[in-house]
Amino acid sequence: MVRTLSLLIAMLSASVTAALAQTYPDRPVRVMIGFAAGSGPDIQGRTVSTELGNSLGQQFYVENRLGANGTIAARAVATARPDGHTLLFSSSSIISTPWIYKSLGYDTLTDLRPIATVGELDGIFMLVDAKSPIKTLAEFIELAKRERVLYGSPGVGNGLHLATEIFAKKAGIKLQHVPYKGASEVMTALLGGSINVMFVTPPSSIGLIKEGRVRPLAFTGTKPFPLTPEVPLMKDMLPGYESQGSWGMFFAPGKTPDEIVTRLNAEIRKALQVPQVAGIMQRDGYVPDNRDAAAAAAFFRKEVAAAEEAVKAAGIEPN
Repeated sequence: MVRTLSLLIAMLSASVTAALAQTYPDRPVRVMIGFAAGSGPDIQGRTVSTELGNSLGQQFYVENRLGANGTIAARAVATARPDGHTLLFSSSSIISTPWIYKSLGYDTLTDLRPIATVGELDGIFMLVDAKSPIKTLAEFIELAKRERVLYGSPGVGNGLHLATEIFAKKAGIKLQHVPYKGASEVMTALLGGSINVMFVTPPSSIGLIKEGRVRPLAFTGTKPFPLTPEVPLMKDMLPGYESQGSWGMFFAPGKTPDEIVTRLNAEIRKALQVPQVAGIMQRDGYVPDNRDAAAAAAFFRKEVAAAEEAVKAAGIEPN
């Protein structure tokens, strides 16, 4: 009798969950992004969110919650009601946070549930101000051996921070880190002369590169960035340097039902096929993705594990 009752409860719960998934979303959905408006993650998340709103008949509106390398936005989602109406969109910077911060206020692997990746970026740019006398990577390395060189990133443990530290170790130089709240602040500091160099994703920098306001010394991808084929590859000038890229991913609170996650995954993958959305992704150098929810979760776990080694290699101590 007890077994029968338990089975009936389980069946009722499953049917209720399935019904909720069919009516989801029944109100506007908040999408938290821990990076500044106009940044690479913001452009990706906002573009796909707009298409999700068109497809699902409810507004998916973006909230930019800056600070602490995206963890403020992540915490807001990790502790939200798991009904699919509060989501997170993050860059790959999220994978290093468990190894950087001693007290996040949430567990990255259990309190956040991967929904779908939206694209992978092959590489990032290494930039100096266009007014800088430094014209090549070799000149930059020589300068860093003689003088103090400052670089900026969107926060300790951010993927751009790790990329710069790994570069410095491979080049045999020391660089002084200045953390900021977002990539736009780092760019402002570069243009204002407060720092000497930065690593940055193409969406946040390609306009300024084309305008001639910043000078790319290298691109870290396996092949040249399509819009700047003249920029040399880091791997060709610094043997042993592995490609540093990025990706974007949607997350839900950890206990969000399978049915809602599966539906969102399908809708995101469908959104990436819309020509306007695909065009924006490809323009910014991202290769649209087609992983299902299970594959996205497996990919994320692997990336988090790999980030532990990257943080150790960069010599960053948890704080």
